[in-house]
Amino acid sequence: MTAPLVTTARMKRRKNPVPLGLAMMTIVFLGAISTAWFGHYRINLTPSEPLGLWRIVKLDRPVAVGDLVFICPPQTTTMHEARARGYLRSGLCSGGVAPLIKSVIAVAGQHVEVEAHVSADGRLIPSSSLVQLDGQGRKMTPFPGGIVPAGSVFLHSPFAGSYDSRYFGPIPEAGILGLAREVLTYAP
Repeated sequence: MTAPLVTTARMKRRKNPVPLGLAMMTIVFLGAISTAWFGHYRINLTPSEPLGLWRIVKLDRPVAVGDLVFICPPQTTTMHEARARGYLRSGLCSGGVAPLIKSVIAVAGQHVEVEAHVSADGRLIPSSSLVQLDGQGRKMTPFPGGIVPAGSVFLHSPFAGSYDSRYFGPIPEAGILGLAREVLTYAP
């Protein structure tokens, strides 16, 4: 009598591979996430730069104008407000936000003017016009401009709706994780 029960139990296991399949998919998914994280890969889901897979490459020299970087924003009142407004995505930087992908347009000692457009040391930055209101109709307060302090960078993205230094000002270069390199991206 026990032989047919054993056979029936084996048949039931073969007919329902879902738990094993889910377990295997979970292991593969977690392995991919671990490999991506420790391999310094990130997925960009914001329109500030092309969407898709990016890699953080170690910056083994001083940051320079023109560098496209991954940077963790500082925990300031301005960044807390930006997080509350939904400008910053969730991530593993301090404050629970994702790193930003932005271009460095000015470094310490350079003069930045923020008016209708942004200029750095008198050089007009393309695609740098300011908006008065965000997508929800809330007032946007631009940074007043000035000299970039020591140990800081001024960041920009050419995307018109980007939240960058036009609004939050210079931020500490200590937050730079590395250079941003496209791996597999799509620019809509």
